[in-house]
Amino acid sequence: MISTHKLKSVDFYRKIPRDLTEASLSGAGLSIIAAFSMIFLFGMELSDYLTVSTTTSVIVDKSSDGEFLRIDFNISFPALSCEFASVDVSDVLGTNRLNITKTVRKYPIDSNLKPTGFEYRSGPISRIIKHDDEVDEEHAEASISLAERNFESVANRHSILAINFYAPWCYWSNRLKPSWEKAAKIIRERYDPEMDGRILLGKVDCTEEADLCRRHHIQGYPSIRIFRKGSDVRDNHGHHDHESYYGDRDTESLVKTMENLVAPIPLESQQLALEDKNRNVTDDAKRPAPLTGGCRIEGFVRVKKVPGNLVISARSGAHSFDASMMNMSHTISHFSFGPKPSPAMMSNIKRILPYLGGSHDKLNGKEYITHRGDSNANVTVRTNQFNAPLLGLILTGLFIEMICFSIVTRY
Repeated sequence: MISTHKLKSVDFYRKIPRDLTEASLSGAGLSIIAAFSMIFLFGMELSDYLTVSTTTSVIVDKSSDGEFLRIDFNISFPALSCEFASVDVSDVLGTNRLNITKTVRKYPIDSNLKPTGFEYRSGPISRIIKHDDEVDEEHAEASISLAERNFESVANRHSILAINFYAPWCYWSNRLKPSWEKAAKIIRERYDPEMDGRILLGKVDCTEEADLCRRHHIQGYPSIRIFRKGSDVRDNHGHHDHESYYGDRDTESLVKTMENLVAPIPLESQQLALEDKNRNVTDDAKRPAPLTGGCRIEGFVRVKKVPGNLVISARSGAHSFDASMMNMSHTISHFSFGPKPSPAMMSNIKRILPYLGGSHDKLNGKEYITHRGDSNANVTVRTNQFNAPLLGLILTGLFIEMICFSIVTRY
């Protein structure tokens, strides 16, 4: 006969001993400690999950340019003249390249971004402009002061009208003033305005005649403009056909320039100077002035693969700029890093990897507009969030982020 003990051994529903179900103070203490520990750990994990952390990493793109990176751009500045627009590059390694012209082209545009002429050529890099020695002496006012009320009438009476657009606070304007007045006195004595009438030297204070200077696209001081009677088309959307003088500013050079301008004009007939308009005084001293006040800058620069800046600014070694009058508003038509992918490749990228294709050319079509009276007209666009050349991504199969490189526009 089967014993009771053996029969209990096959019980599938055994009872827990009474000792394990009875409560005790030590067990209660351990339970409370365990509960608080679990709540604390849960809170820590939840806090860590909800915390936003930012990690920055710099990974150099492995492109075919080796240690250099190509930046292509096409940017339009409706209120920055090509006469002073400068493309500069600098980086943390000490590289500082100013006014890059070899791979950059400039085209004059109007306020609506429409081209108004051929490519603007600034000529070779100018040397140091010569001035008269600074001396503390009084000089007679020989040049005629022009304003809005008399500018047109004076310009129509003389075959050649040379105007010094200046600002009294400008250092370079004050350096030019003595030699300009001396030259004006000499020209008056040699070519009397009443008896001869072929040439006259004048001046315009741009702090008093802001609208007149703005209409003639004056952005840097001093600006010497040469107007030829009958050649300035004022009814063609505000376009002006005249020349800018970039030569030496000492008295002797100014007088020589003015005499060369007036020499081909016969005294008897005072005919228009249009026929000899292209006869330059020197190769670099006189060039056509920009037709309008805007500029489209396009081209590329090659930079080292380190953090740096691409700066577009108004720059001149012999002019001053009024920050309150400068407007660096711009529209970006194209801005990209590295080799440009073909349209077919770009289509495939957007189809297969839309999140990558969406980041390429992200600045294209962006506008950064400042209005007159804004307290800060400088615009800085950080571009470190944009992806590296997509060609490199396809070849390597890796996600490569662009090095930190910024574009800055300033006066």
